[in-house]
Amino acid sequence: MPNPRTDRGRLLLVLALAIAVTVFTATVPLLRDFFDLRVYYGTVHTWVHHGGRIYDYHVPGTSYGFTYPPFAALVMLPLAVLGRNTAIVASLLVNLAALAVVLRILAGPRWRRHGWYRWSLALCGLALFEPLRDTVSFGQVNLLLLALVLGDSWLLTTGRGRWAGAGIGLAAAIKLTPALFIGLLLLAGRRRAAGTATAVALAATALAAWADPDASRFYWTEALWETGRVGRLDYVSNQSLQGVLARLGEPDRALWAVAVLLVLCVWAAKARRAVAAGDWTAAFALTGAAACLVSPITWVHHLVWLLPSFVVLARAGHRRIAGALYAVLCTSVVWLWFEDASGIDGFLGSNVYTWITLGLLLGLPTGQPPAARPPLTRSAIATAPAPSTARPATVAVPDQSESSSGAGDVAAATGTAVCPPLGAGRSPSSDPTGSTRPAAAKPQSSSSRASSYTANPPPS
Repeated sequence: MPNPRTDRGRLLLVLALAIAVTVFTATVPLLRDFFDLRVYYGTVHTWVHHGGRIYDYHVPGTSYGFTYPPFAALVMLPLAVLGRNTAIVASLLVNLAALAVVLRILAGPRWRRHGWYRWSLALCGLALFEPLRDTVSFGQVNLLLLALVLGDSWLLTTGRGRWAGAGIGLAAAIKLTPALFIGLLLLAGRRRAAGTATAVALAATALAAWADPDASRFYWTEALWETGRVGRLDYVSNQSLQGVLARLGEPDRALWAVAVLLVLCVWAAKARRAVAAGDWTAAFALTGAAACLVSPITWVHHLVWLLPSFVVLARAGHRRIAGALYAVLCTSVVWLWFEDASGIDGFLGSNVYTWITLGLLLGLPTGQPPAARPPLTRSAIATAPAPSTARPATVAVPDQSESSSGAGDVAAATGTAVCPPLGAGRSPSSDPTGSTRPAAAKPQSSSSRASSYTANPPPS
């Protein structure tokens, strides 16, 4: 793509990309009509206003209900005083704020140097990213959790580790997947941060148990172990190792356990190497990829955890690889095998997002030793002051974990350029995990209890 040399040319290019992205999001993918937000909203309203139970509620006409730990329902209590339309606006604002935090952290301390042009390209590229697109149009919480976790990465990178771990603990209390980041802190020898994360997660869980003992008892003894409550393991949107095996018709849990163990061993080795090099961004990126692989269910929108990996690739000079992998994750290609994932093509194509995640885990650079970093430029050497004769001179070389290509790296990783609104477009899919295909039949929740809210939802 030609790079315009004038501001007018750059503005025209950004406008053209924004129009193209708007057309794409309005015509190609089916948007989700804030389905998951409807689950959260209905759950909180039936719990607060109708005396219902958290895990009894189902979205009217479906078998889908609340599947997060009880603390997540406490966090979502503000929905109880909002109307539906106001809740949608609040969800959009929270997601945009979380995205801003994520981009600011990933861009690093020199984020301003990239200017409006590179940031515009990056935002347009992010609007195409299927996991991000789905997170926003589902009204999901993935971006908020990613921002909480990366906040701890920023604290560790900048030496402000006193409160590191609190974000991870909150994220793990809301949803279980981020708990793997506590393991990262233990691998890194950050016992204080790991203790903080564990204490925060346990305190939040205890608070939820105090608020609703029955819901906590049901979740930790029954609902947590019933993956059927979330959806079918073999559904094409499940891009975890368990999803791959389920689509192969392999029900053996022992085989899945071995695969999970191998992934965790690779993750542990590479994460330790990244931490030893002071590259916390790479360590957190590896942990996000590993969490997506080992989780029993990783819907496509959960793959926002891969965003740090693309920034790490771009910073390491692998921009073409990052751009190619990112482009595949913008295509919704896995849905071509929505109805039939058999055969070699089905095995490769229906799991392509899993292969990308696995490739990122195996191939992600984990930081360079100081000797391998590029030397100072000639201009920097020429303008450096002469060393004092009183004591040896020292030249501070920034640690690689602190260096950043920021929005420019994001733009390079995406290949193009969230300029248009993500919520406008075609009619939503009736399947909460669907994309460009019609809904698949799903098992009913194992809980036979039903709330009166299903028949009489509150007015908008």
